Amino acid sequence: MTKKQRAVLAVEALKKEYADALCSLTYTNPLQLLIATRLSAQCTDARVNLVTPALFERFPTLDAFCEGPVEDIENIIRSCGLYKTKARDIFAMTQKLRDEYNGVVPDTVEELTKLPGVGRKTANLVVGDIYHKPAVVTDTHCIRICGRLGLSEGKDPFKVEKQLREVLPMDEANNFCHRLVLHGRAVCEARNAKCEQCCMADFCKYAKETFKNKAG
Repeated sequence: MTKKQRAVLAVEALKKEYADALCSLTYTNPLQLLIATRLSAQCTDARVNLVTPALFERFPTLDAFCEGPVEDIENIIRSCGLYKTKARDIFAMTQKLRDEYNGVVPDTVEELTKLPGVGRKTANLVVGDIYHKPAVVTDTHCIRICGRLGLSEGKDPFKVEKQLREVLPMDEANNFCHRLVLHGRAVCEARNAKCEQCCMADFCKYAKETFKNKAG
């Protein structure tokens, strides 16, 4: 079985298992998704969703963020971890959006990654969810599960993204990545892969090895 064939099987299996492929971050516009995704670095989406209502109430517009002060952003997002760095990035990011992009969140990974604090994971999420362009969000769930499946190798997000772009049907890639998050939380956990419950066990390299070891 080729990697492309395995990728198609994985896409279809997860589509049946998780019909709704939605981003787990709460937002109402592109800027809010951009900021929420920045906050999610080394922090759970659930925690971010607890913090952002107060943040977006205090700063309802791009101009409001630009006016700061950055200390107000820090105080609201403190529980997200790395709050000083994240607050500084958000403050600088919004100013760059205002000054260089006429207040419009860019629609390409290349332009988005020019913004302070925005890496390819964040950029791909925005490009996929907001602009509905092909995107591959290589978060920890994606890297772990695709490695176990045999679709990718290594843990470098950019290298994994490149590998997955070569094998995934790109019109399905964005939703596939959302479903990987759901599957990673429910079944294919980092420390406890529940292969006996997995909808992809029949073609997963990790699952086959696990079952073989148990049988042996």
